[in-house]
Amino acid sequence: MFVFDAIFVKVQFIPNSPYLPSLPPFDKAVFSISDRNEFNDLALKIFQYQYSENPVYQKFCRLLGRSPESVHSVEAIPCLPIEIFKTHTVVTGSSTNPLIFRSSGTTGTNESKHHVNDPGIYETSFLEGFKRFYGPPKDYRILALLPSYLERGDSSLVYMVDRLIRESGDKSSGFFLDNLAALRDILTTESPRKTLLIGVSYALLDLVEGGVLSLKNTIVMETGGMKGRRRELTRAELHDILKTGLGVSEIHSEYGMTELLSQAYAKKDGLFETPPWMQLSIRDANDPLSLAAPGRSGGVNVIDLANMHSCSFIATSDLGRQNPDGRVEILGRFDYSDMRGCNLMVL
Repeated sequence: MFVFDAIFVKVQFIPNSPYLPSLPPFDKAVFSISDRNEFNDLALKIFQYQYSENPVYQKFCRLLGRSPESVHSVEAIPCLPIEIFKTHTVVTGSSTNPLIFRSSGTTGTNESKHHVNDPGIYETSFLEGFKRFYGPPKDYRILALLPSYLERGDSSLVYMVDRLIRESGDKSSGFFLDNLAALRDILTTESPRKTLLIGVSYALLDLVEGGVLSLKNTIVMETGGMKGRRRELTRAELHDILKTGLGVSEIHSEYGMTELLSQAYAKKDGLFETPPWMQLSIRDANDPLSLAAPGRSGGVNVIDLANMHSCSFIATSDLGRQNPDGRVEILGRFDYSDMRGCNLMVL
């Protein structure tokens, strides 16, 4: 992880950097990426933009000695430690009346805040991402078991699932808070549409404890997280319990977070794939500015080009491993990531 705790520096922000080229709006370009070359080219342009127009990110890059003059490849773009969202407002450009998403902290630590200047970009990202992996939401009845998120009014996950439910248009689609009996009744009622059951891990385990089900034509998708309600399980352990309890052959997974605007999905074995505008990579656990060797575990870095008005380059607190085919397995989290993360700057 990043250890810069003892560094206290003053770094002057340089607005309107001479490195910033004349750039068109990014939103159309982001969602029309068709290959790796287009991704790399646009990532470098967005890096230049965010270096110029994001004070927090620019100061972080300058601490590392990185700038558009020295960064000529995607691999060299610095990834901002995700813990910075707990202590700073991470915004690129001006911010007027943004939509603010907050993380669901479990231990009393500071919550992350993500200022989203254009909710329309978020909606485009999650709708287009969902369609790429699962097809149109209207093909499903969507049942959401997200109690710890639903109890709050500022969850990016609830925002996403609420829009998917509305796009579904099925009268049975909806959120379920505590009424697991009603959810079980709907799940066991046949529907002409496929069913998508999406839930936080501990709530899906609660559902299973109500009795074994044998679900038909149903995708079960976990979003991770015990939220302090249960002991932590490996993803393999969780999936084995859910497959047995719900009578399905596979458990799907969604990988997203408050600080991002895009999601990765795993349809099998917890191996995540991304839409074309998102990339997962693994950094070396002992040298966070370098990538891990193939097959080695390390910290998960995310490039989310949809996050153009915040920061597209994020070093998460998750531990992962990349397969030879490019898919990424999420293994867990770094212990004490808040303590060992970048309290790095006095800005």
